[in-house]
Amino acid sequence: MACIFISASCSNDDKQPENPKNYVLVHGAWQAPYAWQAVKGNLEKQGNKVIVVELPGHGNDNTSPAAITLDVYKQKVMDALSTIDGKVILVGHSLGGMIISSVAEAVPAKIEKLVYVAAYLPESGQNLDQLSHMDPDSQLGIKGNLIFNDNGTIDVKADQIVNLFIQDGSPEIQNLVVKNYRTEPLTPFINPVVLTEQNFGSVKKAYIKTLQDHVVSPYLQNKMIETGKVKSVYEINTGHSPFLSQPDELSSILTKIANN
Repeated sequence: MACIFISASCSNDDKQPENPKNYVLVHGAWQAPYAWQAVKGNLEKQGNKVIVVELPGHGNDNTSPAAITLDVYKQKVMDALSTIDGKVILVGHSLGGMIISSVAEAVPAKIEKLVYVAAYLPESGQNLDQLSHMDPDSQLGIKGNLIFNDNGTIDVKADQIVNLFIQDGSPEIQNLVVKNYRTEPLTPFINPVVLTEQNFGSVKKAYIKTLQDHVVSPYLQNKMIETGKVKSVYEINTGHSPFLSQPDELSSILTKIANN
């Protein structure tokens, strides 16, 4: 009976892991830390340490768009990593994939695994703009859905925000995304990354494919998985923002990645 009781207790989703992990979560363009809060809570219930990075110019940060580059994003993530003892599971969404790739190049020994969630996974010398133009199925750049502003920022047409980012979310979640929308600095989209096999190539990588994605299509995700030499691939049947539409399932996948 004692064994049965112990077994049943261990099946609880809130059980404490034998080996707690350190997670750093990086949001994508036009989003902010709010998007990761449900996943953060789930992972913390399991005893893990979780930091959600607020990128400059996003959320409550008022850094001027003119001062923001991909290197500025990279430094913000590296600052977060420096506060953690031990290795980190570094998770990036969308644009965040460019950032975590450049961080891995800079401090590969600090990273246990890189996890790309519907994220851009570049080869050396590529930038996000180049990768996005390799995606014939993306709805982001078609029909004038992008608006390029004279002040060096870029917007999504207001009537396309839900369709692009959270078409599979509840009305409440959709309203949350619209409410938290902010214009995006353009420069990080055109900053290339320089990656080496010695550094970036030495870090283990996992990719979580979003099968209903309107921004980074499954077609491009598959191409990047192939060129990026990703061996651990998971799928979630969501649009571009699984942390909002299916946070419990995404949290479960992140836990599997950490333990495999």
